[in-house]
Amino acid sequence: MNSPAVNTKAARPLKNHTSLRQSLRHSFTMAYRGLVKIKRTPEQLFDVTIQPIIFTLMFTYIFGGAISGDVMSYLPVIIPGILVQTVISTSVVTGVQLREDMEKGVFDRFKSLPIARIAPLAGALLADTVRYTIATVLTFVMGYFMGFRPAGGLGSVALAALLVIACSWAISWIFAFFGVIARTASSVQGISMIVLFPLTFLSNAFVPVDTMPKWLQWFVNINPISHLVTAVRELVNNGVVGGDLVTSLVGAAVIVAVFAPITVRAYMRRT
Repeated sequence: MNSPAVNTKAARPLKNHTSLRQSLRHSFTMAYRGLVKIKRTPEQLFDVTIQPIIFTLMFTYIFGGAISGDVMSYLPVIIPGILVQTVISTSVVTGVQLREDMEKGVFDRFKSLPIARIAPLAGALLADTVRYTIATVLTFVMGYFMGFRPAGGLGSVALAALLVIACSWAISWIFAFFGVIARTASSVQGISMIVLFPLTFLSNAFVPVDTMPKWLQWFVNINPISHLVTAVRELVNNGVVGGDLVTSLVGAAVIVAVFAPITVRAYMRRT
């Protein structure tokens, strides 16, 4: 019995690229995978649940009296600073988890699937926005319990939260790049901390810039973390959308434009 002839003309043409819509759909599917991982291993949320509480209490009561005279006067200064420092610090985990998945061979399987090349990376980063949101909400809640009342109103607080989450997502592309090129997860952690600590502590997040040595003030003033902290302070304390907000958004867009392509390229080479 002869097999039926195959109609080659009816065969669907193969594509070596995906559309923007398909890339977005694939990325959100991978983001759902990341949320499932968080659900099955909730200990991944320890850093975004415990750290905001500890940092807010510790920095406020240690530095409040020395810098502002009392805790209540220091809260409008420290809460935006702690918010930025905490949320951006949690973005380091993105690179660490990417490196762990690559070591386990998970990304080798993703590479063989007919999905957008950027989807596994973008999906992992999108899933981490849930962690940033938790850290943001807990920081504001802790500040409220300690007596912080944002004069800018609820709308400005929500806008500040979205700004911090968006900028942290952009910065997480840097740490994702470290996760792709590094050999071990521990090295990703070490490299990221070396980059992150000077940026967060050599900023206006905790103390006024004019209290620092003149030779250090120039760096603090151009530090992108300082611009982000200032933008958040203007929003939550005054309800003002200033130039620092625009600077922060432009900086975030530049980071994504630079690091997203080179991270995907490095990922395709390494996996």
